Amino acid sequence: MFRLSEMPDQKGKIAIVTGANIGLGYETAKALAMKGAKVIMACRNRDKADSAMKAILNEWPDADLEFISLDLSSKKSIKSFADSYKAKYSNLDLLINNAGIMIPPYRETEDGFESQWGVNYLGHFYLTGMLMETIENSDHGRVVTLSSLAHINGKINFDNPNMKDSYKPMVSYRQSKLACLIFAFELQRRLEAKDSKVISVGVHPGVALTNLFAAGPKWMRLIAPLFKGMFNTVEGGAKPSIMGAIDPTMKGGEYLGPTGKRGMKGEPGIVESNEISKDKAVGDKLWTLSENLLDYKFDV
Repeated sequence: MFRLSEMPDQKGKIAIVTGANIGLGYETAKALAMKGAKVIMACRNRDKADSAMKAILNEWPDADLEFISLDLSSKKSIKSFADSYKAKYSNLDLLINNAGIMIPPYRETEDGFESQWGVNYLGHFYLTGMLMETIENSDHGRVVTLSSLAHINGKINFDNPNMKDSYKPMVSYRQSKLACLIFAFELQRRLEAKDSKVISVGVHPGVALTNLFAAGPKWMRLIAPLFKGMFNTVEGGAKPSIMGAIDPTMKGGEYLGPTGKRGMKGEPGIVESNEISKDKAVGDKLWTLSENLLDYKFDV
């Protein structure tokens, strides 16, 4: 059983958690702060981040927290965030690629990408690349990327990832979360190829009643309470992320999630992913596509 109290102290380490002001990100940031890490709250909204930091400090007065603005729907904002971080810090121990949106109506990011594809996946791909040098400067840096059970039925539409003329919110969400997991595995392969000490792991929270449900369509908000007993808590959903970040037994390329029935809830542990996510050819193809779409060379 995973117990935070039994995990190593993280004092002296720096962690970035995207979407740290609410839901899974908030619980992850709080846990890392409780273990002594300095936590960078990478969020869009300053007021919401301040409220989250105040709540954490009320519960854990010794928490070391800092806000840096980050909007994953904007390449400009991601670059500004990375530049701000690197101007102040030379290393990064933990990058938690947590933030995400789920099944919104069709809209595009500032750079013209379908919002789920752009925010959930491409934004984190670009952010990780921009920060990789600082992660490499840590003794044992880690990149933790959130996927979802939804990846199981996902497919990557390589010819038309934005799917503007055939947009289906859940299809796009599945694609974005499959891409996140493919990225986690492909990043690990590339790190191993250069004998890097950095490791990359993928995680999923099960089915947790997070803010994504509250912000979802009306039908989702209506049915969620009916199945509450089947779902994971937000605290439980964050455990795979926390475990992936600080468990000393963790190895690169592993995939963590709840180990209960159908992976919906339960104690965190190593779980299986679909075959596409592990396909090396697909991983390489997605990496190339991502670089081309972003006009950015992610050299690991």
